[in-house]
Amino acid sequence: MTSEEAKLDREFVFKVAILGDSAVGKTSLINQFVEGSFQEDYKPTLGANIIRKDVKLNSIKVRLIMWDLAGQEKYRVVRSMYFQGCQGALLVYDVTRYNTFDSINSKWLRDFKKYVKKEGVYILIGNKTDLTDQRTVTTDRGKEIAQKIKASHFIETSAKLGENIEEAFILLVNQILNNHGVEI
Repeated sequence: MTSEEAKLDREFVFKVAILGDSAVGKTSLINQFVEGSFQEDYKPTLGANIIRKDVKLNSIKVRLIMWDLAGQEKYRVVRSMYFQGCQGALLVYDVTRYNTFDSINSKWLRDFKKYVKKEGVYILIGNKTDLTDQRTVTTDRGKEIAQKIKASHFIETSAKLGENIEEAFILLVNQILNNHGVEI
C-alpha cells in the first residue's frame, strides 16, 4: 500500500455535543445539517438526542456522533454523563435572547471544560440571525466573547434559512482533526 492509498483510508469517529439553553435552536441546527430541513413547531429535547452524520473532507471520512443535549435546567444532573468521550462542542446562543448568550460562559462552557479532556474544542454560534429586528446580541459582541472564551471559531447562523450551518459543523470537524495532527 502506498502512502497515498493509506491517506485515502483515513476514517475518524468524533462525538460532539451541541450545547446551549433551551430553545436556542440546537435541534434545528442539527436537522438543517443532517436533513436540510427546518420545522417551525418547537418540541423541547428530553434528555439527549443522538444523531449520526458521515462527512467527507478531501480524502478523510468523518463520522459525527452528535449529542443534542436538553437545555432545560432539570437535566443538569444527568448531563455530565453525556460528555464522556466528547471531542468538541458547538456552543449555541439565540441572538434575540441575551440571557442565552450570558449562559454560554457561566454554564455551558464551564460544564464542557469540567467534563471533557483538555483537547476538546468548541465553536461559538449565534443562531437565529433571520430575526434581525429582534436581535439583542451584536455580531461584534459575539466575536468579543468568542475571543475571550478562546473558542476556535465564531459564526452566526440561521437554522431556519440554512445559513452557515454546514460551515459551522465543518469548522468544528476541521479543528478536531487539526488537534489530532491531521491536515486537510
